[in-house]
Amino acid sequence: MKKNLILISLDTVRADVAYSRKFPAINYLRQHGATFLNTISSSPLTPVSHSTVLTGLQPYNHGVRHLFKEKIKPGIKTLAQVMQVNGYVTGAVVSCPGMNKWYGLSRGFNSYDDEIPKMADGSDPLKTVDVKIRGTALKRADLVVDRGIKWLEHNKNKKFFLFIHFFDAHWPYKAPKKYGGSNVYENEVAYTDHYLGLFLDYLKKTDLLDETSIVCFSDHGEDLSGLYPNDKGGKKLGHPEEFGHGCLLYDQTQKTVLIVVDNKIKGGISIKNQVRLVDLMPTILELFGIKHLSRKIDGVSLVPLLQRRQSNFYLPAYSETFYPEEQTAATHGKFSNAKNKKSLRIDNKHKIIFNLDSDKVELYNLEKDPNEQLNLMN
Repeated sequence: MKKNLILISLDTVRADVAYSRKFPAINYLRQHGATFLNTISSSPLTPVSHSTVLTGLQPYNHGVRHLFKEKIKPGIKTLAQVMQVNGYVTGAVVSCPGMNKWYGLSRGFNSYDDEIPKMADGSDPLKTVDVKIRGTALKRADLVVDRGIKWLEHNKNKKFFLFIHFFDAHWPYKAPKKYGGSNVYENEVAYTDHYLGLFLDYLKKTDLLDETSIVCFSDHGEDLSGLYPNDKGGKKLGHPEEFGHGCLLYDQTQKTVLIVVDNKIKGGISIKNQVRLVDLMPTILELFGIKHLSRKIDGVSLVPLLQRRQSNFYLPAYSETFYPEEQTAATHGKFSNAKNKKSLRIDNKHKIIFNLDSDKVELYNLEKDPNEQLNLMN
């Protein structure tokens, strides 16, 4: 039996917002698949996090660690390359500067649509470090779905792997139409969800759902400067350097969406174990019966959790950001107090954050202090 793969990225969507039951298409995926409630991203930056998803490697191994300095290292095989070698036609529709083929993210895709408009002033968004300004250059969800469906129309009779990437939830939070949500950010999530629903309707009408596995994730979350209880960004909350995401490693940006729909797993289940986005690639390969790559990767397959064969998964989650140094340079030292960071999140219980080139260390008890307000090292 033919089995296809659709990988869906909901860029910048917080896990708590996605799982709030407000969004019909996301709810549909959850009802028919398994939801990981505690999935941790390796980085709060789009190209870094997606490089981890598509390689199964942590940033220090795949090589992309900044917003626009590095490409995926030569010789590293991506998920698309592995699927391609195993007989799949591969296509992608991506929607922002951070997904440009320059990074090496297009490796293994027969078709990689990364077209985006220029900035309002005509400048190249790929040369813009400011994540807010850069975020104004995007394909909207309606166009992503339109192009994704057109690709499927040409390839649905083959074994296929399609990757579609939605960027609407990124700043500036100006959804063209309102389809729900409790604030400007959630309006954007609802806008994406509406078009995701139309995409799922197409899969139903063409009977592709019966022979297609869907993996839906977000690359990182978003700090809304006070809209949510755990926000810390903005001058009033003590972190003027944080504009949505990039500089901090708290759960509002590091906890992400991960939903897996596959005929080998039971639908409607929620899994509390802490997992990582770096585990996504080996999980997909096992679900598709594709033998593991010969090279070592950093992620592990989550199939034993998905099939309820194992419950004692303890996966420490590493995260990093080197965006503060880029932001400081771009603003001529305005945020010179902001430090690059590395963190380790342990079994949903503790998180330690190291502020590099500094003596500041942060330690949080996530069970007693889920909003990471009390640094136990003070």
